[in-house]
Formats: sequence, C-alpha cells, structure tokens
Amino acid sequence: MQLVTLSSDFGKQTQGVGNMEAVIYSINPGARVIHLMHGIQGFDVIQAARTMETVYYVPIGNHVCVVDPGVGTKRKGIIIKVKRGDYFIGPDNGCLMTAPRLLGGIEKAVEISNEKYMIKPVSPIFHGRHVFAPAAAYLSKGVKMESFGREINPKELTKAPYEEAVVEGDKLAATVIHINHFGSLHLNILQEEWDKLGIGKGNNVEIIIGRKKIIAPFANTFGDVAKGKPLIMKDDYRRIEVAVNCGSFFKRYAVNVGDNILIKKL
Repeated sequence: MQLVTLSSDFGKQTQGVGNMEAVIYSINPGARVIHLMHGIQGFDVIQAARTMETVYYVPIGNHVCVVDPGVGTKRKGIIIKVKRGDYFIGPDNGCLMTAPRLLGGIEKAVEISNEKYMIKPVSPIFHGRHVFAPAAAYLSKGVKMESFGREINPKELTKAPYEEAVVEGDKLAATVIHINHFGSLHLNILQEEWDKLGIGKGNNVEIIIGRKKIIAPFANTFGDVAKGKPLIMKDDYRRIEVAVNCGSFFKRYAVNVGDNILIKKL
C-alpha cells in the first residue's frame, strides 16, 4: 500500500503541508500522496472525523489526520487498522473513530511510541511532521504496525465525536456533523438506516430544529425542487443531507455543527 492521504486543519498555502509530504518521500520515495483535505476548521474534531469517513471512496491506503488540539500532551498518537485493510494514523482524540464504521470495523490499534519511526528531535507542537507522516511512510514501505508500539484495546481509545442516528418508529434524532461550502447540512444518518423509514421520492418529512419546523420533500437531487426550496436527500458520502436548492440552509435557518435535528416521517 504505497498510497498515503493527508488531512489537516492547516489551511491553504501552509508550509506544514509540504513538510509532511517531504518527510514521506524522504522515507519512501515510491509513495503516492493525496492531499485529501487541509481546510478542516481549526481544532474541529467533528469535521475531522467526517473528513476521514470520505476515504470510503479512496483506494486502500494509509490515512493521516492532523487535527490535534492536544498535541504535545499526554494524548496518544495511534495507528488503527480497519478490516478493509486501511491504516488510520493520528491523535487519539476521536477523529479516527468514525471511518472504521464504514470500512468494516477496527481490526487492531497500536500506540505510536517507537522513536525509531519518528523524525528526531520530535517537535512537541508538530507531530504531523515528526510522528504521523513518518508512521504513514513506514507503513507504506511495509513496516508492520506492531513495530510502532504496544497494542491498544479499541475500547480504550477516545470515543468518536458523534454516534450514529438510529430510526425509532417514524422518526430519527440526528446531529449535524458537517456544513459544506454551499450551506447544506450533513447528518449522522447512514443511508442504510434512513432506508428503514421507507420514505420515497417526493414524500414529505418534518425537520425540527429547536422551535423551527420545516416541511421538505425527500429528493434525489437539488433540481427536484424549485430554487430556494428546502429538500432532504442522500448525500455523496453515504449519509443524509438537508439543503436548499441554489441557496444555503445554514444561513436561512441559523444551524451549526453539533446542533440536534429531529426528522419525522409524515
């Protein structure tokens, strides 16, 4: 597995991104690096977890996430192997814990503690360059994950920043886990769970956000409703999306990541 993906909250045009890629090539010149996402909001573990889920559509590889407000503290650096065959590398703060749900579950986890596989001296504030990128590079060369440190019981890892919504009768109690560039909401509802509601195209649902109640149809795509009208549909990463055609649901209804939403079948 020569593929390495990099995700972070570093933003555009930061030398840290190039530093991590350079470290990878210094260890494994044959690696292939994809910059998956560097626009995660600063310190936003929820958005980081959502981002890591999207590797479902990336070939099997070694996936690094550096959203690490606890860098340099007692929080662990970890590697998680999932049953699909991927390795997830990053801090033990929950950002790596939702992707395994979509990739067969966790097969094994280890702590990164063997300094042989780090860039020394290890910076106390840039583990992305000195710990996580090197670990991914060595994994891409075939180093066994057991070489990096002790095995960890997955139950001891920091929990994911959100759980999965579950159908209860004719309703779903959901959480906003991402708001995209267009102001659409992505919810912690897996599409296979949504299907249990038995809602067909054009059927209306009631979306309750605090005291706001919005009636919206279930649609296949944005153009199934008139411009400016709300809709709910399956998103492009196996979850459920609430949107406004050619508009921003976020701006219209003042919703934020982490807000609770109740969806009721009508």
